[in-house]
Amino acid sequence: MDKLHQTALSIFETLVGFDTTSRKSNLDLIKWVESYLRDHGVDAVRVANADGSKANLYATAGPNVPGGIILSGHSDVVPVDGQDWSSYPFTLTTRGDRYFGRGTCDMKGFIALALAAVPLFKNGAKPVHIAISYDEEVGCLGAPDMIADMAANLPEPALAIIGEPTNMHVITGHKGIMVHKVEIIGHEAHSSLTHMGISANMIAADLMHDLNVLARRLWENSDPESPFVPPHATLTIGTMQGGTAANILARHAEFMFDLRCPPNVDGEAVLKPFKEKITALDGQLREAFPSCGVQLTRLANAPPLTPQNSGEAEAFVRKLTGDNNPAGAVAYAAEAGQFQQAGFPTVICGPGSIEQAHQADEYILVDQFARGAALMERLALALNQKE
Repeated sequence: MDKLHQTALSIFETLVGFDTTSRKSNLDLIKWVESYLRDHGVDAVRVANADGSKANLYATAGPNVPGGIILSGHSDVVPVDGQDWSSYPFTLTTRGDRYFGRGTCDMKGFIALALAAVPLFKNGAKPVHIAISYDEEVGCLGAPDMIADMAANLPEPALAIIGEPTNMHVITGHKGIMVHKVEIIGHEAHSSLTHMGISANMIAADLMHDLNVLARRLWENSDPESPFVPPHATLTIGTMQGGTAANILARHAEFMFDLRCPPNVDGEAVLKPFKEKITALDGQLREAFPSCGVQLTRLANAPPLTPQNSGEAEAFVRKLTGDNNPAGAVAYAAEAGQFQQAGFPTVICGPGSIEQAHQADEYILVDQFARGAALMERLALALNQKE
C-alpha cells in the first residue's frame, strides 16, 4: 500500500463516519474538510442552501491559473433504513479485499482520494479544483449553485472529472432525471356513500395506472443502437401514501415518480399528455368540491451528459487510467450533465461499481481504491509538467 493510498484510507474512514444521508445536514463533514484543507494551506469556498443547513464546498489546490482540472463528488448518501448490514454502515470496515460502509463506492472513496492528493496538487503548474456537493441523491439539487459560483469565479478549467463509480472506465454519457410529486386532495365521506365524496386514493390509483402504461410504452420504444442499459427512457413510482381507514373515502394521497431519459428523449414531451390530464382533472375535482384538486410539482430536473465537446477531456483521462475500452454510457443520473451544461468539458470516471451502491453492505474493492490512488498520482504528475 503506497503512501497516498494509506493517507486516503484514513480520510476515507473519517468521511464514512459522517452520517450524511440526504435528509440530514452535511455540515459536520464540510467543516472537517475545511479544516483538513486549511491545514494544507488551501482555502475553501462554501455555497450553502437557502436555510444554511447544508453546503457545497469547492477549493483550489495549486496556482490560480486557467487550465485546471475539476474533481467532483457528492457528500450525501442514501438511507440504510430497513437494510440488513453485516457491520455498522457508518464505520469503514475491511473484510478480505473489500472496504464496507455506506458511501464507500458512492462516492466518498473518490472524495477521500482527491483530498489525500492535495499536497501533490499544490505543487502543480495547473490547479486542481475539488468540488463537493450536497443532495445529489435526491435529484442533483445542490450542485447547480456551486457550479455557477465556480464558473463565475475560477480561471477557466480545462475539464471536469465526476468521480461516480465506473470501475475506472471513462464514461461520456448518462441519462437525465426528472422527479415529480403528485398530490391529490379528495373529500372525505363514509365509504358506502361514494356519491357524497371523492377518494384521493382512487384518483391516485388512476393516475399511477396512466404512468404504468407510459412506462411500458417507453420500454416498447427501446433503441437497439442506444449505449444505455436499459436502452430506453424509464419511469418508476418511488413512493405513495394515502388514506386513513378502509371505510373512509381518502381525503389526501400523494406519490412520487422519476423519469430518466437518454439525451435524445425530451422528458417534457413524454409527460405532456399526463400533465394535460392533471390540469383537466384538477378542474373537474374543484368543480365538484372547491377544496379538492390535484397538483403536479417538479422536484428535480437534472440534464443528461452527452459526448458533445468531451473529446479532449476523454483523451486526457484515458491517458491517466490506461482505459482503452470504448467510451461508455450509464443509466444513472449524475451531476456531470450539470457541469457540462455550465460549459465544462466533462467525463465520469471513478473507482468502484454502481452495482454495489444503494444496498446493504455497500463496498468498494481494495484494488479499485488503489487504482483511484494511482489516478490521483498520475494527475498530479501530468499537471506538474510545465508547458
